[in-house]
Amino acid sequence: MGKSKEAPLKLSNPDFDKNVFINCPFDQMFIPLLRPLLFVILYLGYNPRIAQERFNSAEQRLEKICELIQKSKFSIHDLSIMRSKEANEYFRLNMPLELGIDLGCRLFESNKLKNKIFLIFEKDPYEYHKSLSDLSGVDIKPHGNEPENIVRHVRNWFVENDLNTAVSATRIWDDFNTFMADFYAKRKKEGFQDVDLQFMPLPEYIIYIKKWLHERKKLRNYPLRASNISTDRKAC
Repeated sequence: MGKSKEAPLKLSNPDFDKNVFINCPFDQMFIPLLRPLLFVILYLGYNPRIAQERFNSAEQRLEKICELIQKSKFSIHDLSIMRSKEANEYFRLNMPLELGIDLGCRLFESNKLKNKIFLIFEKDPYEYHKSLSDLSGVDIKPHGNEPENIVRHVRNWFVENDLNTAVSATRIWDDFNTFMADFYAKRKKEGFQDVDLQFMPLPEYIIYIKKWLHERKKLRNYPLRASNISTDRKAC
């Protein structure tokens, strides 16, 4: 009798308490931050929920975003790319709009949504005061556009609000770099070119992270222990 096949890994998960809504820019400039963000969320056992997890031209985008917000206990909002960079370029307001919807959901709902937990990112400390002064007094984390800072802040946020303890941020960062090296090597062998990997749909990228983590879990104790942490810091 042949070996039974494993069930395919699914992208979505209906678990409110483990869902993390991600509000961030969707352009190539943000990809170096988004990829480690997705990795650390999945690494710690949570489910990233993001507007680009599905694409359907018949679906109204704002309705989809509201649905994801309602299905997620946790939310990560990145406000680091709002300012226009060039003359005649418009201010980018999608991220503060979605943050406002999420805040309203938390403030005006009377059910479990009142207990939603937020992490808000910006690039530099207090930069948001110049455009969103109503957020004064709210704790916002600056990441300086550094992928490793994203991993550390997100890991610590989950520990402070839900996990109590977790494998170190250094371990997660090193594993992310190991995953990325493995991801590129295997995809190149499968015929993917740089442009294919650059514009890979996020749902596909998430599946590859899940598969990699699943394989690591089968090979050794997981999450990986804090011992044997490599001090060799690799670039994203």
